[in-house]
Parts: sequence; structure tokens; C-alpha cells
Amino acid sequence: MNIAANGKALVSLTKELSLRWDETKGSWHDAKSQEFEHKYLVDLMASVERAVAIFDDLAKVIAKVRNECE
Repeated sequence: MNIAANGKALVSLTKELSLRWDETKGSWHDAKSQEFEHKYLVDLMASVERAVAIFDDLAKVIAKVRNECE
């Protein structure tokens, strides 16, 4: 299990989602699109940012445990 790689994949996929959403907003720009963005995407982006920090912390802890066990 490579936590750092999983964190990087999460960031990459989130960036891709953000780009696709920006493209979608070009043709879907009504109240429902704004509601969707605020209800789902804003929270998702914030959650990913928090998760990435946790992934980094976990990777450090796992590296420390591995070093201490060797």
C-alpha cells in the first residue's frame, strides 16, 4: 500500500474533475448548476485538500514505523 501514491492520484483525479466541471459550466449555467457546485463540488474539493494532508501525515507515520521495526 503506497499512501503517498494514493494521495497523488486523488489530487490528479480531483484536478481532472475540476477541469471537466469548468468545461461543463460553459454550457450549463443556471441556478441548478450553481446549486450542484455548492452542494457537492465545493465540499468535495475542501475534503480532498484535508485528505491530502492526512495522506501525507500517514505516509510519514508509516515510514517511521517501518524504520523503527527494521
